[in-house]
Amino acid sequence: MTVVLVTGCSSGIGEATAARLLKAGHTVYATARRPETLETLAAAGARVLALDVTDEASMIAAVKAIEGEHGSVGALVNNAGYGLQGPVEETSMEEVRRQFETNVFGLIRLTQLVLPGMRAAGGGRIVNVSSMGGRLTLPGGGFYHASKYAVEAFSDALRIETAPFGIRVSVIEPGPVLTPWSEVAVDSIEEVPAGPYAQFRRDLGKGLESYYSGPKAKLASSADDVARKIERAITRGRPRPRYIVGPVARAMITTRRLLPDRLWDFGMRTSYPVPKVPKVPKG
Repeated sequence: MTVVLVTGCSSGIGEATAARLLKAGHTVYATARRPETLETLAAAGARVLALDVTDEASMIAAVKAIEGEHGSVGALVNNAGYGLQGPVEETSMEEVRRQFETNVFGLIRLTQLVLPGMRAAGGGRIVNVSSMGGRLTLPGGGFYHASKYAVEAFSDALRIETAPFGIRVSVIEPGPVLTPWSEVAVDSIEEVPAGPYAQFRRDLGKGLESYYSGPKAKLASSADDVARKIERAITRGRPRPRYIVGPVARAMITTRRLLPDRLWDFGMRTSYPVPKVPKVPKG
């Protein structure tokens, strides 16, 4: 059995992953910015720690606590993250920095903190929760996609660098998942009454909601679908570098790989919310 550190366990994928690993007999350290949100997992047997991936001190403290009791972190699941949505031109740099601090820099720093212990122990697993959005880009999610592309590139380098030490690195790439993540993404789209992107913002919000409610929701994965792939990445002797989760992710990633850029752009313009330039009356 493995000692597993999971970030972002207050709900959704993190909570489902911690619960699944607990049932399998692993020692699970479930973490969140607010430990009081982890009462259900604590009752199920999880060790609960406060961990904010944008706070260096809390990350150091969490890793030291686990290493002090077990010697090293056996597996790290970098799950904490959120999806910032909105047009590139109108997104503040403060929001962009927060997106990268949470989705990228915190993930990198926590990985750096567990690696010395893993090397000393002769092995370990690192599982980075990315997205199909790390393999393709949709309008309105430029900074979210950029953060996930960064996670993919970082993971590719890390996988090769750490393999000689017995450390295995996997990336999880879900499509739409029925979790509170979608609510945060939709809420990040600020409503504006007018301007060049006002209608685009409204259409973007409706488009995102359609993937999590109504007929399209049948194609979405559950948090446990993702947790099952994370468990495989931790327990398999030879884990895959990437695990795609859900029919939407498989279809979209395959389509993006096969289509040239111009055809992909045409598909986006005709099937996805994009800004519309108002027609100027002649004369």
